[in-house]
Amino acid sequence: MELGSILQTATLISAVLSVLLILLQQRGASLGAGFGSSGELYTTRRGLDRSLFNATIVCVLVFVLSILGLLLIPA
Repeated sequence: MELGSILQTATLISAVLSVLLILLQQRGASLGAGFGSSGELYTTRRGLDRSLFNATIVCVLVFVLSILGLLLIPA
């Protein structure tokens, strides 16, 4: 495999995983929570919520770096 196909595969996989991880996160139970009807504005992340948050950051970083790598390698 050449570098371009590896980066394309990494981009695709990280994009799909990022979408899934973002959708799995629970921030506010309803639409009203976004407009201030929720009682708590800031909570600490614990357990699975923290793991999902960290995994999302890693997947998005892999996505961005693979896109930059695709832009920088010669065609």
